[in-house]
This record gives sequence, C-alpha cells and structure tokens, in this order.
Amino acid sequence: MSIVRTRFAPSPTGYLHLGGTRTALFSWAFARHHKGSFVLRIEDTDLERSTPEAVQAILEGMQWLGLNHDEGPFYQTKRFDRYKEVIAQMLKEGTAYYCYSTPEEVEKMRETAKAKGLKPKYDGTWRPEPGKVLPPIPEGRQPVVRFKNPQEGSVSWDDMLKGTITIDNQELDDLIIARQDGSPTYNFCVVVDDWDMQITHVIRGDDHVNNTPRQINILKALNAPLPIYGHLPMILGPDGQKLSKRHGAVSVMQYEKEGYLPDAMINYLARLGWSHGDDEIISRQQLVDWFDTHHLSKSAAQWDPKKLNWVNAHYIKQLSDEALVELVTPRIQAKGGNTSGIDLKAVLALYKDRAETLEQLATDALLFCLPFSPASPELTEQFITEEAKAIVADFAQAASALSEWTSEQIAATIKATLAKHNAKMPALGIPLRLLVTGQKQTPAVDQVLAIFGKETVLNRLKV
Repeated sequence: MSIVRTRFAPSPTGYLHLGGTRTALFSWAFARHHKGSFVLRIEDTDLERSTPEAVQAILEGMQWLGLNHDEGPFYQTKRFDRYKEVIAQMLKEGTAYYCYSTPEEVEKMRETAKAKGLKPKYDGTWRPEPGKVLPPIPEGRQPVVRFKNPQEGSVSWDDMLKGTITIDNQELDDLIIARQDGSPTYNFCVVVDDWDMQITHVIRGDDHVNNTPRQINILKALNAPLPIYGHLPMILGPDGQKLSKRHGAVSVMQYEKEGYLPDAMINYLARLGWSHGDDEIISRQQLVDWFDTHHLSKSAAQWDPKKLNWVNAHYIKQLSDEALVELVTPRIQAKGGNTSGIDLKAVLALYKDRAETLEQLATDALLFCLPFSPASPELTEQFITEEAKAIVADFAQAASALSEWTSEQIAATIKATLAKHNAKMPALGIPLRLLVTGQKQTPAVDQVLAIFGKETVLNRLKV
C-alpha cells in the first residue's frame, strides 16, 4: 500500500456536529494506524453560508478532541486559481464545455424528461458531439461550464463499507463545474483537492454516495488516481430517528461546556460504528493500534446519552485529583464558588466516583465553596428535635477532644455517640448534615465533616 493519506473536509456553514466529528475521528485513526498523513481541509466555497465563526468552531473542536492534523488547514477559497486552471485544461481537452442554458430552461428540460418517465436531467443541448451543430450563442448571456460525463457504460467502486457499488452513466447529469460567475462548484473542487493532496482514502458519511460516481468520472477525465472510498452510515437518535438537536446534535464544543472529557468523547464516538471485540473502554492509543475498516458497522449507529455518561464517568474516575482540581476549579468559580482555603482535592475525591460530568462535579463541590445557607425551617423543625440536639451535643463534646480531625476519627466518634444513645445512624447523621451543610443528603458524613474542618463543624453544631 502506498502512504495512506486521509482527509477531513468540513463545510463551515455551521458547527462541528457529532456526525462530522465521528468522520474526522475515523479518518484520523485510519491515517494514524497506517502511519500516514491526516489532512484538514475547509470546504468554504459556499460563500453565502460559510462564516469565520464556523471555521473557528471547527478548529476549536478538533483541537479540544486532540485530532491533530498533519497538513492544513487548507481553504478552498484560496485555491480558486488552481480550479480555474484545471477547468481551462478540461475545456481545451474537450472533457468540459460551455453551456448557455438558463436555469429556467434546464428546469423545463427536467420536467419534460420526467413527463416521459425518464430521469429528470439536463438534455445536453450545448454538449458538443461529432457532427452536431450547436445553437447560436445568446447575446450577453454568461455560460456555466459543464463536465462532459460519459454516456456509455457505468462507474463502479469497491466501497470499504458497502462493497461494490455500480451506477449507470446514463443516470448521471453533465455536472456544472463552474457557475456563470466563474466560481467552481463543490463536487469539482473536491476532486481537484483530493487529486492535488494525493488523498488515498476518503472516509465520509453515506450522504455523499451520490457524489462519488460524479467525482470518479471527473478524476478519470483528469487521468488522476482514484482514492478508495468508504461511506459511513448515519447516526440515529435514541428513538431511531435522524439525529437532531433534541437528541444532542449540537456543536461538539457544547459537550466540552457540559463537562465531558475529550478522551471520553473519542472513546464513545469510536464505538459508535466501530468495534474491537467486546471492548467498551478503548484508549486513544488502542484505537490507533486496532483501527481497521473491516470492523466498521454497515448499519446506522444509535446515539445513547446514558452510555456516553457512563464512559465519561469512567474517565473522570481515572483522572488524578490534581488533574481534576485544574479542570473543575474554573467551573466552580463560574458558578460563583470560592475555592480559596478549601481542600479541593479532598472535595473532588469525595464526589468523583459518582460524577458523570465535570459540571456535575463542580455543582457538587459548591457545598464547600459557597457561603453557608442554613437548612429550611421545615427540615429544621422535623429533624432538629430536642432528642437530636442532645445526641448532637454529645457528639460535639466528644469531637472537640479529638487530637486528629480525620474521617476515621470522626466516624469512630459518631459510632460511639450512637452506641451511647442506643440510636441508629439517621438519628445523628441527618442532624449533623443539616446543621453543618444545610442539606439533608450529602456523601459520607464523616468525610464531609473532615473536609469542613474542626472549627467550622463545632461552630455550626452549637444549637
């Protein structure tokens, strides 16, 4: 095999969504597995819809996920001279021609063909053929340039996922490759780019299957080598319908905002249409080592937010306390929390085994990072009874004598106080939580009290 070269070529007409991200991931992993090159190309020829903000969102998303490219980003709008050069060459060689039909005339051609039960397409009025007399050129009308698609035979390719696909050339139109203003069209730019950038493998969504025979025919007309194509099935929502915003079809950076880790997203997206045995947790390096197209799914994948949360929770558990502090501190501060003077490592260690996202961790940590807010009058009346006050007072007295303020020492003191009063854990645990934290439910109360510190706890227990 020649040196593998793959590309990810998004159009900056919107954010980097999940389907595009998965395409980028598989293209990246294939190149990395074969020790090849991964090219990033921005297909921004749609001047009306492409925006600098969308370009930035794509670059940020790729950077956050760590899908580093070896070449690029290349911008199609900066390659117009090259496209015009190739179009001029094709016009000279007779593989392209000027067409002066108006859009209205072409639409009428299609309606006529449809009425006859034929495939609606351009009828070749301006297509030059031996012995054919073309109509007179209309005065003042700017032509488009059309590709002279073969009319005989078929175009065929062995798709990496779908197997052999064959399309009859009669099914294909003479594609417009340059508009009236001279600007090149999408399918043409893609062909020239893949040729110039020596792309060997094109991995993309199966919404591009219809483009492939057209692009292959243009490549053949240019005597250019053909890449190997692979078309990925779409991603469906949990309900089996097309993925939409209500399912989570948002910018990949929205997941960063919501507290997902890039390695978790990579792991989850990798398993969304590719597998390695029964392995669910796959590291980035394992993905590179194991990735092949033989284990890509031929059927649509289904987005499962619960599974993503499970994967993300796994990666959170694997992070060191130091790494968690660095990641979660800005999120706590954004929620108005004050992390100074707090043993944040201990706080996050307390919650990390139950957190599904960094945002959840930050919200949980606010218990220790916001000013104290007493329990509601209703909870106080229900649980801070005279009997509870007596048990709390005994605990506070015993706790004040502790030489070391550790969760182990606190747990032992709680146990001894309950034994003294012949009481069960809720009789002391709930009042302690309400008085110290203002909340009825927290993680293990001995660990919570240890983090708050002896002075704070004893001050709040004065009832």
